[in-house]
Amino acid sequence: MIMESPGFIPFQSIEPPQDPVAAAAAFHEFMGQRRSVRDFSDKPVPTELIEHVISAAGTAPSGANKQPWRFVAVQDPGIKKEIREAAEAEEHEFYTHRAPQSWIDDLHPFGTDKHKPFLEIAPWLIVVFKCMKDDSPQSESEGVYYVNESVGIAVGLLLAAIHHAGLVALTHTPSPMKFLTAILQRPAHERPFLLIPVGWPAEGCQVPDLERKALEDIMIIDRPGTAS
Repeated sequence: MIMESPGFIPFQSIEPPQDPVAAAAAFHEFMGQRRSVRDFSDKPVPTELIEHVISAAGTAPSGANKQPWRFVAVQDPGIKKEIREAAEAEEHEFYTHRAPQSWIDDLHPFGTDKHKPFLEIAPWLIVVFKCMKDDSPQSESEGVYYVNESVGIAVGLLLAAIHHAGLVALTHTPSPMKFLTAILQRPAHERPFLLIPVGWPAEGCQVPDLERKALEDIMIIDRPGTAS
């Protein structure tokens, strides 16, 4: 008999699908349709929808359950304009001075440049911050652990939730991103991690014709030479 310990509750397992392999394959196919989009519609997205996708991101596992993330959802046109202007200033430096030519060459097929109109057109910007200390009043310590790993997992769930809702997004990384801390008036222990425009795709939206790596290029079972 398994005894319940203080602070623990029984695991509430989901009902497994009748065919788990088929379910996993269907999810793979669905997620395979997710694409990064730079051409957004200005059609409004309900606040409740953004709340749900961020809540889904907040279910991610984290080091010692510290949940070291903050999601700032921006819809105000004035703030979005400030963010665009600051981001384009950093992007100008990136494309003209900071990035090595090899990086610029790798970006060439995507047609990207310093101009980021989607930062104003997309109805929402979700700015993800990583928290370098635990500021929850109920926490016994300010320590946070595996912050990048924890926030990275949360962002993965966020992108999946956005796709599940029929929305599109872009993981935008102007570097450095300190301007986001200032514009959004966040405390020093919250550091910008990602800037994610979210919305509906524009009519006639196009994306690069990309191929993902084949399974054999990303998955290894055991190690080379291990007998199956």
